[in-house]
Amino acid sequence: MSAAPTPVTPPAPLLGAWATGDGVRFRVWAPSARRVEALLEAPGGATDEVPLGPDPDAPGHWLTHADAAGPGTRYRFRLDGGEPLPDPASRSQPDGVHGPSAVVEPDFAWTDHAFVPTRFAESVFYELHVGTFTAAGTFDAVVDHLGALADLGVTTVELLPVAAFPGARNWGYDGVFPYAVQESYGGLDGLRRLVDAAHAHGLAVCLDVVHNHLGPEGNVLGRYGPYFTDRYRTPWGDALNFDGPGSDEVRAFFIGSAGFFAAHAHVDAFRLDAVHAIVDGSAYPFVEELTDHLHRPGPGRAPVVVVAESASDDPRITRSADDGGWGLDGQWNDDFHHALHVALTGEDLGYYADYRADDLATAYRRGFTHHGRHALTAAIVFGPPPRRRRAGWVFSANHDQIGNRSTGDRLSRPGRPE
Repeated sequence: MSAAPTPVTPPAPLLGAWATGDGVRFRVWAPSARRVEALLEAPGGATDEVPLGPDPDAPGHWLTHADAAGPGTRYRFRLDGGEPLPDPASRSQPDGVHGPSAVVEPDFAWTDHAFVPTRFAESVFYELHVGTFTAAGTFDAVVDHLGALADLGVTTVELLPVAAFPGARNWGYDGVFPYAVQESYGGLDGLRRLVDAAHAHGLAVCLDVVHNHLGPEGNVLGRYGPYFTDRYRTPWGDALNFDGPGSDEVRAFFIGSAGFFAAHAHVDAFRLDAVHAIVDGSAYPFVEELTDHLHRPGPGRAPVVVVAESASDDPRITRSADDGGWGLDGQWNDDFHHALHVALTGEDLGYYADYRADDLATAYRRGFTHHGRHALTAAIVFGPPPRRRRAGWVFSANHDQIGNRSTGDRLSRPGRPE
């Protein structure tokens, strides 16, 4: 990261509810619907029904403008007279994932115009779970500790996923509204305050986003259109439809989500969760398209950094597009972590059985350690042929490696699984 953050413009048309100064513009993609209404909750509990009309320039899109609505208005959509549903592109779920969506205030009093983040190659990331980092579990409570993180040598605060999820506390990987920020953390404005304060301390902010699945509870996207596919499965539920019928709109929806946070929350970087679980056979893979979009600079702004988590040891992730790759800026290097763990602990259970202490030197030199080597846990020859080293994001621990262990132990307090 070498220049100020980029406000990336989401692909047109922008979905969801957007305050315009003279009301609210509502837009939703519902390609199979024959009739769509927005149900606006008025003070006192009354509901105002506003019909949406089809957009002749965007098949499957419905839109309207409501003069009486504004920031804070709660609303739902109703398709063909059915059950009222939250907006799939909701920016706020103030009453939880089962409640109505709410219109957000588009403007914020930013003070970070002179912020210049540290170059990505020189960055030190601090992985932070908003709900557990402080006793209060809010964005505002994190602000009080930003100075200490900067003094520690951190350059980038990486927030575990904050997309709206059921309940008040969650690891974050079961979010169901990719545009909405968890209200128990402080919502969109809380996130904005944290980012603005981080920039004042010289810290960039990376947002962990999940584009391989959504959680089961409160998930309404499939009620609106073909967001999911049964042609693939992930370990966590239905796979998202990035290469089948209707997938152009699904891709635009998730690209728009990342673009929204870059433009309206000044997020500097994104960590893409488990890209190996995004099955996409298209000629222009979704992850590459998302990266291309986020890399486009805006006026006076630099491209947003994009890094990936992947278990595939696939060098195409960070290889340039001109060299047949996806062009991401970096990826988590699990091989480095596993080799380091084996070298320090001698553990040989689970996937650690595929690593040796001397793999640590290979991880330093090449990034990946499995260059056509047989992997016991996969029962296949694993890894790409040796090539020049690509950008690896190294770590001695992360949320997966600690959270997936029976006692939550880490290298500072090593133990062995039962």
